[in-house]
Amino acid sequence: MVFNKHDIQRGLKMADLRDVYIIGVGQHPCGKFPTKAAHVLGREAAWAAIKDSGIYARDIEMGFCGHVYQGMGVGQRTLKDIGLVGQPVINIEGACGSGTLAFWEAWRTIAYGQSDIILAWGVENLSKVLSGGPLPLEEDDIEVALGMSMPGLYAMRAKRYMEEYGISAETLAKVVVKSRRHAAKNPIAQFRKETTVEQVMADPVIADPLTRSMCCPVGDSSAAAVLVSGDMLDKIKRDKSRLPIKVLGCAAQSGGYSSATGLTCDPSENVARTSKMAYEQAGLGPQDMDIAEIHDAFAIAEIIVAEALGFVGKGEGSRLIEEEKSNFDGDIAINPSGGLLSRGHPVGATGLLQTVEIVNQLRGEATGFQVPDANVGLIETMGGAQPAMDGITCVVSILGK
Repeated sequence: MVFNKHDIQRGLKMADLRDVYIIGVGQHPCGKFPTKAAHVLGREAAWAAIKDSGIYARDIEMGFCGHVYQGMGVGQRTLKDIGLVGQPVINIEGACGSGTLAFWEAWRTIAYGQSDIILAWGVENLSKVLSGGPLPLEEDDIEVALGMSMPGLYAMRAKRYMEEYGISAETLAKVVVKSRRHAAKNPIAQFRKETTVEQVMADPVIADPLTRSMCCPVGDSSAAAVLVSGDMLDKIKRDKSRLPIKVLGCAAQSGGYSSATGLTCDPSENVARTSKMAYEQAGLGPQDMDIAEIHDAFAIAEIIVAEALGFVGKGEGSRLIEEEKSNFDGDIAINPSGGLLSRGHPVGATGLLQTVEIVNQLRGEATGFQVPDANVGLIETMGGAQPAMDGITCVVSILGK
């Protein structure tokens, strides 16, 4: 393991940190649930994670709750609903990375010896916030004031990539086809009907070259994980038939300055920086990953992010799609859940949904869509757009048996 400059400043070495395990996970189906308040969605996922772990709810020492648009005190209301009050609860916002930021905070709090048992969860009910259309951005950002939207931003990225590397819109459509095929086997996915390249291309254009199916849906969900220190793993009452999954590496970074002359901010720079830290912590590399859940909010994102994570070289991401190397039985299974494009993207819940998926895959419990021989998995979540920056946040976690 290595340590970063912030750990050096505190006199801490990564080797001195405690081992952290995930012993329970839970999730709510993705979709539209306009009658369910955010804390109700959160309660169902949190309680499922606690039951999955086999611990007593009262053993939880603190909680981290990720959300974006849900207002004050969602985390506190969630735990109150399951009979937990008095524990410190921290609500975290980091755009689409809010859920995995909550997970990162839980991991580091335990790793640094400040707590032993923590609940991390993410929740979002966009049905109560939006009537449709893309997520609202900050109107005082100059790009937004001039008309930028997230579909427009990713459309520019797609156009530039297509020009530089000679791929067609049909390749982007194939990303969606794979995504829907995976999601068809996922019981909690928002879109479970398979599609074809022709159907994807025939969809209405949202921002050229992106059609509607190439853009992730908005929706509602929640997901949660119970984390415990290695010191307490065999001391607490828990369900010992459940395989504990070890957090091998976990890194978070805010966006850096992007090029003033570039046409679009490039989130892959932040993904590359953050994943490098996570790989070093785990003592592994991209070639060691069996499975990955990555942030494919738009079809082009899966291609760009796969390159940034080091699964292939620059300009080679489309090969994973064209040669079907990122399918269930490919070289590396990418987004077996269906990803954001098909499982859904309930913003604050997304990172924990990805985490739950990897845990279930490593346990061998992803019924119907189990990736064979999955031993190490990666989660990558990035969030938001910011003027002159390559995104707002990025979190990369690596989990193993």
